[in-house]
Amino acid sequence: MRDTRRARLMLGLLLAVALILITVDNRAGSDRVLGPVRGFAGAVFGKVERVGAAVTGPITGFVGMLRDAPSARRMIGDLRKENARLRDEVSAQRLDRARSDKLDRMLGLAGLGRYRIVPAQVVARRTVAGFEDTVEIDVGAADGIRADMTVLSDQGLVGRVIQAGPASSTVALLTDPALSAGARLEGGNELGVVNGLGEAGGGGNLIKFRLLDSTVPIGVGRRIVSFGSQRSLPYVPGVPIGVVERIDNTPGEVTRTAYARPFADFSALDVVGVVVAAPKRDPRDSVLPPVPPPPKPRDERRPGEHRTGQRSLEEGFGLRRPAPPRDERAREGVAAGEGRGGRN
Repeated sequence: MRDTRRARLMLGLLLAVALILITVDNRAGSDRVLGPVRGFAGAVFGKVERVGAAVTGPITGFVGMLRDAPSARRMIGDLRKENARLRDEVSAQRLDRARSDKLDRMLGLAGLGRYRIVPAQVVARRTVAGFEDTVEIDVGAADGIRADMTVLSDQGLVGRVIQAGPASSTVALLTDPALSAGARLEGGNELGVVNGLGEAGGGGNLIKFRLLDSTVPIGVGRRIVSFGSQRSLPYVPGVPIGVVERIDNTPGEVTRTAYARPFADFSALDVVGVVVAAPKRDPRDSVLPPVPPPPKPRDERRPGEHRTGQRSLEEGFGLRRPAPPRDERAREGVAAGEGRGGRN
C-alpha cells in the first residue's frame, strides 16, 4: 500500500509540475518575470529529453531493425533473384550471338556449295547400337529430314543422319569408326576413303584418309573434300573435310594412309545444317576456306648488315666510302704488284 501511495504522490506531483509549466508557457510570452522561468524550464527539460533520446535511441533502432528484418530479408532475396535472372539473360544473349554468327557462316558455306539446308541445333549426345559418336538434333521428318542425309557445320562435314524421328534425328559423326566417306584431295582427282578413329583419334579427333592409289604423292597440309555419293546420298560433293597432318609411309601396302584433322570442331558442336537438296553441279574446291598466307621469313641479318642495293647512313652522308667490288679490289692488287715490280 505504501508503494502505491508513494507512486500516486509522485504522479500527482509530476502532473502538477506539468500543468504549471504549461500555464507558464502559455502566459509567459514576453513577460519579464515568467519569461526567465520558461527559459530555465526549457533548458532543463531539453537536456533531459536529449539524454533520454540518446539512451533510448539505440534501443528504438534495434527494435525497428528487428521489426523490419523479415521485409529486408525478402528484399535481399528478391535482389539476388533479379541478379541471377540478369546474369542468365546476359549469358543467353552471348550464346545467341555466338549461335547467330555460326548460322551466318554456315549459310555462307551452303551458299557457296549450292546446298539447300535445314538449320538445326545439337541438343544431346546419344548412344546408338553400332555407333560410338552420335548426337541428337532438334529437326526430324516433319522438317523434311530423312536417313542418309549429309550434315555439315559452319566449318565442314559433320556426318550423316542415321535415324529420323518426327521431331528429332540422330546423326553419326565423322569421327565414328563405323562411318566412312568418299574423299578427294584438293586440286585433283586423287580419291580415297575417310574413316573415323573414335577414341583412338585422341583429343584432336583425327580421322584416317586412305588413298586408293599408293603411288599418288601426298604431303602434310593437303586439304580434303567430300567426293560425293550416288544420288548424293549419304554425302554431297565438295564439303570441306580436313587437313592432312601426318602420313603413314608403309612400303608394300596397296593403299597409302594419312591422318587428317577435321575442319569441324566435334568437341563443341552446336549449330548444324542438314542438306536436304544437293547441288546440280559438283562445287569442287569452291567451298574450301581461303588458304592462309605463308608466314613471312625472319630477317636473319646481324645488326649493322644491310640488304643488297641499300647503303648505310654512314655511306649516305659520305662518312664512309663503300667497299669496292671484289673484281675492282683484285685489279687494284694486280696494279699494286706490277708497280712494286716496276720499281724493283
